[in-house]
This record gives sequence, C-alpha cells and structure tokens, in this order.
Amino acid sequence: MSVFAPEVARPTLVFRRLLGQAEPILITGGRAVADYREAFVGIDVAKLKNAIAVAESGREGEVRYFGEVDASYASMRRIIQRIAAKFDRVHFCYEAGPTGYGLHRLIQSLGHECMVVAPSLNPRKPGDRVKTNRRDALALARLLRAGELTAVWVPDEGHEAMRDLVRARAAAVETLRVHRQQISAFMLKHGRIYPRMKGWTMRYLCWLQEQQFDHPAHQIALQEMVEAVRVSKERVERLEKVIEEFVPNWPLAPVVRALQTLRGVDLIVAVTFATEVGDVSRFESPRQLMGHLGLVPGERSTGETVRRGAITKAGNGRVRHMLVESAWTYRHPPKVGARKLEIAWKAQTRLTARYRMLTGRGKRTTVVCTAIARELTGFMWAVAREAQAIRS
Repeated sequence: MSVFAPEVARPTLVFRRLLGQAEPILITGGRAVADYREAFVGIDVAKLKNAIAVAESGREGEVRYFGEVDASYASMRRIIQRIAAKFDRVHFCYEAGPTGYGLHRLIQSLGHECMVVAPSLNPRKPGDRVKTNRRDALALARLLRAGELTAVWVPDEGHEAMRDLVRARAAAVETLRVHRQQISAFMLKHGRIYPRMKGWTMRYLCWLQEQQFDHPAHQIALQEMVEAVRVSKERVERLEKVIEEFVPNWPLAPVVRALQTLRGVDLIVAVTFATEVGDVSRFESPRQLMGHLGLVPGERSTGETVRRGAITKAGNGRVRHMLVESAWTYRHPPKVGARKLEIAWKAQTRLTARYRMLTGRGKRTTVVCTAIARELTGFMWAVAREAQAIRS
C-alpha cells in the first residue's frame, strides 16, 4: 500500500519586467509573497466620533490619518470591514476609558485582534505639548506597530456586570462617608462633642436626635443630614445583599469562597479582588500581581546609588485600599477558624509574626499595614490559583 504525502505549495522563482530588467519574485500558492500586507490601526475613542489612523507594517511603512467617523456600532462595523478589506491582517487598539469594551467586542466578533491600552503606561515625549484626536490616533498606530503598548485585561460581559455592581457599592460607601463627615463637621462647628469614643452606633444616633439648637434652621439642617446618612446606609446594605445573592451563580464563586478563608478577607474584599483582578493565572508570579496593584516600592537608582521610596500606587486603587484595611487584622495573634485552608493558616502565622516584628522595629503602623498588604497579595494569588485549578 502506497502512502501519498499531501501537496504543499512550493515557492517558485518567476521574473517580471520592471524598468527594462528582470526582477525575481517568490510565488507561493499562486500568490506573490511580497503582496502580503499587514496594518496597525489606532483608534482615539470618544462619545460621538472616533479618530482613526492606519500604520502599515515595517519601519518605513506609511502612517496616515483615516479621519473621524461616527462612534455608533453600525458605523464602526462598516469602517472596520472597509479597512480590513485592504489588508491581509489588521491589528486594532484603543485606550481604556469611559466608552467601555463594546468596541473591543465588536472588533473581535469580526475576527480581528484588538488591544485595549492602559493610557497611563503609554510612552510620551516630555516636550510634546500638543494633544489632538488626530495626533493621539497616529501615536497609537505607531506604538502598536512598534509593540510599545501595554494592554489591560478585558472582562467578559458577565464579569463586567459583576464588577459594575461592586463598584456601585463602593460609590455608595463613599457617599455614606461624605454624609457622615458633614454631620461630624457640623456638630464640631457648634461645639457639640460626643462624650464617647466610638461613633455612628445606635447610641450615637440617639445622641444626635437629642440635640437642640436655638435657631430652627440649624435643627432642620441636622435632620436633613441625618436622613441622608440613613438613606445612604440603606443603599449600601441593599447592594451588599444583592452581591451576596449573585455570587453563588458567578463562575468565580469558588475563588471568592477560597479567598474568604484568609484572615481579614470577607465577602466584599474577596468579591472586589476577584472582579478587579480577574484571572490571576495571567500573573506568572505574586510579584507581578503586587506590581499590578501598586504595592511595590518605587525606585530611582543611577550608577551605584540606589534609592527606594514609597509604594508606586500605580495599579488598582480599589483593591489596594481594601488590602491595606484587611492588613490591620493581623495585629491580633493567629487563631484557628472553622474554614481555614493550609495556605490561609500559613498566611496568618507569617503575617501576624511579621506585623509584630515590624512594629517592634518602630515602624509606623501605616507602613507596617502596607507591607502586610503586599505579602497578603501573594497569599491571595496562591489561594486564587489553587481554587481556579480545582474548578478547571
């Protein structure tokens, strides 16, 4: 029995006349190799119109401004198909912003690559003081072709919906904090000092209701501020209840449950970490995740001089803030809980010992909690990866 190998298109050398000379060109499968064209498209997105620039491949490839087009899905679909028809392969990019990821999903649905760029990490010339939509689109196209852009992680629609819910809860908490601060400032201005240490308890609210002012306008102002605090608190409680209802049906629910075995990581902290960080497997090491959250120290070194300062704060501020708050719980001695994984117990014993060691050296508590939060990030990385491995 004979076995026939499949036919493979082999390059052949042909000649074509150009300026009176025979110029060789490779032909593969009936098509000239030199005709393969690749393009890099930069899109400066906006609410109404998107500015588009196209850079052809190669160091000497042409970079031209395509123009501004309507930002609607129908218009962008038509323009993307028009550009893609002129090239064999097209890469798209645009900066992350308030317009969201709808354009990214549209481009990928059409079968093209799209990168959502982190704006804060784009290379910029210090002396460049002119910023227009045209220049931004051209710069994105050039940087995409050079491979100098940093992509952000793009969640799917379900993950994005859960993240929006968690961020709505965070906004409600901030509103509650502002309303409480207004009452505290109002009472301090009028010399009304709460006799106890802990505020915003039921006893504190009763004390506020007992306050009497000579002018009725002051009394009305206080009542309105107290009512605003009540409404804000109820809003926070409603959102937390909804989050608790949605988590069991979320694909990352096993990760959220596993993270809650760590000390100081409750449901809200775990859900915030999962929604903001997403797939932890994209970080090869805990150090990468620490850098992503801005918990690593900044550095300005030259020659033999090494200078390290405060943390960079270059990453996700929501997760970083919650991790620092969670780090305060490690000032207490380690205790065995009902739901503790091996990694969680190792984290608790190590971080509580490190907290005592750093405070014993005279470090400020804010610095100590930041250091503990950085190491806690590493343990959360390990727990999340283990939970994802079990789920898969």
